[in-house]
This record gives sequence, structure tokens and C-alpha cells, in this order.
Amino acid sequence: MRGYQQYNNTTAVKGPSNYLSLLVNRARMEGIVVFDNIKEYPIAMKDIAGWIQSGDMKVKDHIVEGIETFPDTLMMLFNGENFGKLVLKVEG
Repeated sequence: MRGYQQYNNTTAVKGPSNYLSLLVNRARMEGIVVFDNIKEYPIAMKDIAGWIQSGDMKVKDHIVEGIETFPDTLMMLFNGENFGKLVLKVEG
């Protein structure tokens, strides 16, 4: 068998551990890509900018200073150490 049947597995399944609950609950899981809704992008950007400006939506920026910190700053992305948008500030 090619691994599609996982009912009697003695090891952990690949993917979400509770994916079989989709079947039981008659639910579905669907991936989306931002380009699926590209026509709505300008409207969304306007709405989001308004929410940020009014304070209804908060933006978190994680700013790290100095080009010499680049390697460690980059690794923050992969280690989950940053919060919000990670920005490397470099003085010109």
C-alpha cells in the first residue's frame, strides 16, 4: 500500500494530526493563494490601510538595527524569534 490508508498506523501520520476529524465533521480543508483573489487586492489594501489609520488594526514591526546583524536577523525568520514584520534597519 502506498501510505494513503492510515487507519491502523502504529506511527504518527504525516500532516495534521486530527485530519480525520474533517471526515467525521463533514468539513473540508482548502488552501488558498493570494493570487486567487487578485481582483479584490486593491479593495483589500484600501480597507486594511483604513483600519490601520483608524487604529482598528494594529501593525507590529520588529526592527533590528545594523547590517552586521544580518545573519542573525535572517535566522530569526526561520527560528520563529520575530514578531510582526521583521525589518533590518541600515543607516546609509
